[in-house]
Amino acid sequence: MVTFNDRRIRGPLAAVVGAALCMTAAACTKQGSNSSGASSTSSGSTSSVTVAFVPKLQAAYYDAMNTGAEAAAKALGFKWVLNAPPTADPAAQAGIVQSLIQQKVDVIAVAPDDPDSLAPVLAQAKAAGIKVITSDSDAPNSVRSVFVNQGTAQAIGEALVDQMVKGMGDTGEYAIVSCGQTAANLNAWIAVQKSYAAKKYPGLKLDSVVYASEDQAQAVTMAKSLMAAHPNIKGLVGECTTSAPGVAQAVQETGKIGKVFTVGVGTPKSMQPFLNNGSSSASVLWDVQALGYLTAWTGYQLATGKTLQPVNDVSSSLPAVKEGVMDGVPTVLLGPPLILTKANVGKYDY
Repeated sequence: MVTFNDRRIRGPLAAVVGAALCMTAAACTKQGSNSSGASSTSSGSTSSVTVAFVPKLQAAYYDAMNTGAEAAAKALGFKWVLNAPPTADPAAQAGIVQSLIQQKVDVIAVAPDDPDSLAPVLAQAKAAGIKVITSDSDAPNSVRSVFVNQGTAQAIGEALVDQMVKGMGDTGEYAIVSCGQTAANLNAWIAVQKSYAAKKYPGLKLDSVVYASEDQAQAVTMAKSLMAAHPNIKGLVGECTTSAPGVAQAVQETGKIGKVFTVGVGTPKSMQPFLNNGSSSASVLWDVQALGYLTAWTGYQLATGKTLQPVNDVSSSLPAVKEGVMDGVPTVLLGPPLILTKANVGKYDY
């Protein structure tokens, strides 16, 4: 029996994966990323299987996932479709899923912005015979068969706190700028941060948690407001890939580098200038392209009736992908977090 962060899991599920070649962030080269439009489709498919992905919004982060997914589609020979709403909009996500149901795709993978509001349309997809999975963010109360998880909430939440403490020290005030208020993954990380900080670093005080709705400009404004309202604040956490650069930008623009220390969940290219100038201490992430690959790979294997083992040798890059039930959720786990710093951020091209 394998474990995720000392939490027991059970497996295998009744319908997932085999083995395939996976590309890491360092090895993958972007192919037709989707930074401008709503959809992207892989070419050269050799099977009739179509796997579709509906992320929260159009963003560089999901472009990176798309690159990895297109590599999976090319390696395994199936059709990959990405269709993203322009901005974080639960109603727009639901509309895209309904369109994919009409197109009779084989698998729909979703990164839900509002899990509960999306659950009814996911049920419609399942009723139509379409396999449903979640990736990047889960919909716990939906019919999805498996969640492709980038990392355990415990590991990510603890890493964010530990990296913040490396910058600001283990005493003082801090605040969190999150994104979607209903995003299951962000809320799970925040819950871990609160409990872990209270236990390990009792000298820390959380002043506030605010929500910037996947909008970097709004995150900048909110971070500046937090610093004005709490003049003794020493740390800021950007909980997603738009608020992580947002809080760092706010520290840079207010001239508080070295006085207020930021960490977050940001992509390498978005965080590199802030890591280089010291407005961010670290970014806690994962191999985003590998997550995209694993999402597409899982969907394809669901469509073709393969069975996932408790530990899966996916490739030389992902030799031990674990599967099982974690906290009641059927889960495929990418692996431990990646810590981006000034020293290593330049190694990644997304």
